[in-house]
Amino acid sequence: MADPGTEAIASRFDVRATAESHFSWLRTRLSVERTLMSWVRTATSLIGFGFTIVQFFDRFQNMPGIAPAKYPGAARYFGLALILCGVMALIVSIWEYRWTLQYLWSGSFSVIAGAEKERKQTPLYVVAIALALVGTLAFFAVLLRLV
Repeated sequence: MADPGTEAIASRFDVRATAESHFSWLRTRLSVERTLMSWVRTATSLIGFGFTIVQFFDRFQNMPGIAPAKYPGAARYFGLALILCGVMALIVSIWEYRWTLQYLWSGSFSVIAGAEKERKQTPLYVVAIALALVGTLAFFAVLLRLV
């Protein structure tokens, strides 16, 4: 005997291949892209601000006539925290993006996707991975005082 809850879930996700459902799938797919683009912008800002804060206060401290900072390492730690937040947010968003795309291409949704075997990736995926690598390099460059 089947569980009544399972039957309710199966009927809830009954997918019909119509033009309306196909365009709904496309809107969802593009929404996933826009979400990843937003995370890439946010991560770029966090990594850039973190790196800039470290560089600015390092140069600021070496200027003549400026009183020494009360907590000289605070700007460096704050910058490292911003860079790390940017990289971690990007990694989580890439993982979420991949999970959502796998869900959209799986099971009965592949019927309304249009092309069942050809899953095209956008350049955004490569940009997000490249930014994660750049952010990681920036983090270790600041951490090891290479810049």
